[in-house]
Amino acid sequence: MKAIVQDTYGSAAVLETRDVDKPEIGDDEVLVRVRAAGVNPGDWAIMSGLPYIARPVYGLGKPKNAVRGTDVAGTVEAVGPGVRRLQPGEEVFGWCRGLGGAFAEYASVSEDALAPKPANLSFEQAAAVPMAGFVALQALRDHGGVRAGQKVLINGASGGIGTFAVQIAKALGAEVTGVCSTRNVDLVLSIGADHVLDYTREDFTQNDQRYDFILDNVANHSLSDLRRALTPTGTLVPNGGGFDNHWFAGGGRVIHAHVLSRFVSQSLRPFVVSPRFEDLLVLKELVEAGKLTPVIDRTYPLSEASQAIGHVGEGHARGKVVIRHNGPRPLREEVRR
Repeated sequence: MKAIVQDTYGSAAVLETRDVDKPEIGDDEVLVRVRAAGVNPGDWAIMSGLPYIARPVYGLGKPKNAVRGTDVAGTVEAVGPGVRRLQPGEEVFGWCRGLGGAFAEYASVSEDALAPKPANLSFEQAAAVPMAGFVALQALRDHGGVRAGQKVLINGASGGIGTFAVQIAKALGAEVTGVCSTRNVDLVLSIGADHVLDYTREDFTQNDQRYDFILDNVANHSLSDLRRALTPTGTLVPNGGGFDNHWFAGGGRVIHAHVLSRFVSQSLRPFVVSPRFEDLLVLKELVEAGKLTPVIDRTYPLSEASQAIGHVGEGHARGKVVIRHNGPRPLREEVRR
């Protein structure tokens, strides 16, 4: 099968389209014929091997899993003997464990990392949901405790996580303000934001408005400035952070937030996303209820996966970037031939 493979860390140039063996599946695993795969900043980070402190997780000298890609959507091709919920032919979406495997024609996926694809989404849309949806949902619901009537601000509202966060915050009953650039104002309004601030014209940390919850996906303001925009008992999730520091990336900001939170009345709650089957079902229900629609910036064929990851790595995607392909004939048809 065709797959996007890397043998070393580096820029998008280290990615190669290569013929590799189809993955084997264990007792509780599913072989998915991949129809689309979402691209996340984490894919760029693992490709680059950044931050260096994470390499014991990624792989010290090279990635433990040579095939990139986490978010996946496709059809079930085969199931292991311990699989009970899914059958061959079902359309599914979810995430690949082990930090990769989706940028290929077939992927081996744990049964508990897959759910039936929402009927009202294409494969491309479904592949855009998992990781960005998990971050937005867990930040707002679990770490922010967002509830009806609260004022919520999403900094970086037009990005992959931001577009999900705006919609989920609205679904939770919040009054939502999105912060984005001029070209994205109409997009953020179209997905349900009550107010949109153009950061090229207005700095939300310098006006008189206070928010119960801020999700910062950009890290273009200091923690002190962000706290100024919070209510006295508000909550900040500092999710953004670049890789200018190759050793720790945003780790210093996370530590600063944890320490500072002990001495102020506000809550500063950075976190690491925890992909969970239960949350995948929550996202599916929101989608099918019409409360959550993925925003797709661009789609690329599998052969152009390096360009897709490069575009995400630049940090200017509007919504999500997706890799799509029709894939080979299903294995069952190949066998009959």
